[in-house]
Amino acid sequence: MEPIVGILDTTLAVIFTWVTYKTGQYIYKYTPYSYPNARIKAMEAKLLSEQKFNELAESRTLQNFVVNLEDTDYKDYLADVSSYSIEEIERALERALAGTYGLMFKILPKRSRGFFELLLEGWDVRNIANVVKAKLANESASDYIVELGTMLPKVKAMAEAKTLEEILVILEGTPYEDVYQKLLLGEIDVTKFETELYRMYYAKLLAYAKSRKDEERAILEEFVRLLVDRVNILTALRAKKAGLSAEEIKPMLIPGGTVKLDSLLHVDSFDMALAELDSTKYGPVIRDVREEIEKDLSVLEKAFSDYIIERISELERFYPLSIATPLSYILRKEREMRKLRAIAKLIENGVKPERIKELVGEVA
Repeated sequence: MEPIVGILDTTLAVIFTWVTYKTGQYIYKYTPYSYPNARIKAMEAKLLSEQKFNELAESRTLQNFVVNLEDTDYKDYLADVSSYSIEEIERALERALAGTYGLMFKILPKRSRGFFELLLEGWDVRNIANVVKAKLANESASDYIVELGTMLPKVKAMAEAKTLEEILVILEGTPYEDVYQKLLLGEIDVTKFETELYRMYYAKLLAYAKSRKDEERAILEEFVRLLVDRVNILTALRAKKAGLSAEEIKPMLIPGGTVKLDSLLHVDSFDMALAELDSTKYGPVIRDVREEIEKDLSVLEKAFSDYIIERISELERFYPLSIATPLSYILRKEREMRKLRAIAKLIENGVKPERIKELVGEVA
């Protein structure tokens, strides 16, 4: 009996160890998302409805627009608005989005915060590119700054710089120093400069996604590749519309996407380029808005944005306790801010409410 008892004890010990390990693994992977995802779900219920956007479109003045947001989460950010200028309102909306990112850093598991920090860096890239392009065009660079990102003070200093060489000093020690120096030396033009900024950014996003494990890697990697596909397809189509050759377009594309665009680059017309995309996974997205795309390519940008949000929402349903939930929310919140900014600008320009409703529905 003693050998049998020993075997049973060993077997039970192995089973207990395995169960403990699997339980610990489950707790590590899923439990940290229980509280933040429940809180985010409650926040999702407060995202503005189409009815609310229509109400805001009826505001007619920027003061009424602000008043109509007093029953929303934007109230505190708009409290200091006094002159009701478009600039003041836009800054308040940008602070609200920055507050959303700040909340994510506060409530999400430590291992997930890094990706949202990288998403914020995307605003750095956008701001740097916009400031440099404005400086080269002798325009007011501060008008093109969005009050978001991890290096906003540097970006604002760049906008105030008296010379292009002064910007190089400001960027010293940042990842963007070398590529800006190449622009200053005339080794690359401003288009190549912007492309290089985004190549660096998406490479960093993809590297982070690949460093994750299991479903977190699957979610983040798919998300990043979706972003790269969107950028590349829109870039290629814009270039085709402008009559650029394959050799001119290739350097503009970002590595890391899932769609091969070689055949598209070599076709003779914009219509043929659209036809080439028919057989890709984005075919249905393009077919739904094909006629509109031929008149206005921004329609496809909105269709892509909606598709990405829809896809992340599908992953969220499949992985309810995962990074998909905060990612889906931040995408929706960014879209909401873009719509609010668009409504405010259209009101300032005196556009009629019915037309505002139409135009805001087209915002990506």
